[in-house]
Amino acid sequence: MTRILVTLLLLIASLSAQAGPKKDTVFTLHTEQPIERVYPAVYRALEDAGFFVVFEADIGASLARFAQRWGKDYNRNGLSAIRSMVFCNGGYANRVGNADPRMLALCPLRMTLIEKDGRTTALFARPTAVARSGPAHEVLKTVEKEVIDAIRKGMAQQAPDS
Repeated sequence: MTRILVTLLLLIASLSAQAGPKKDTVFTLHTEQPIERVYPAVYRALEDAGFFVVFEADIGASLARFAQRWGKDYNRNGLSAIRSMVFCNGGYANRVGNADPRMLALCPLRMTLIEKDGRTTALFARPTAVARSGPAHEVLKTVEKEVIDAIRKGMAQQAPDS
């Protein structure tokens, strides 16, 4: 009987682990402002914090080219904008590489802003969710905090109206 119970508990634990990512793996922050105001402010806040944007992608515009092909499957959530920034801080990249070269898979970092109904949401995959433990965890914890602080600052200080 004990053996069956242990096997059942192990099966439940295994299924729970496979249920999907933990809720805290993606930092999410909302503002009632449109993406046109939020995006430049977050960009500037990241650069002010030493994270230099090396690539920008207007994912929403790229996906819109497939609207006819995808038909009813296109943009079922009704997002009006999807924009991403790819950014890096050379000093942190060096420290991560020194601690654990495998964690350079996180470099460069990225974040995405999405808009729906004039409301913008920032999404940032937490590096500590990948490096849960190990030699680079502490430096990635610092990186994560600084990026989130910059996102919060940018979301709070949107760009002025044009």
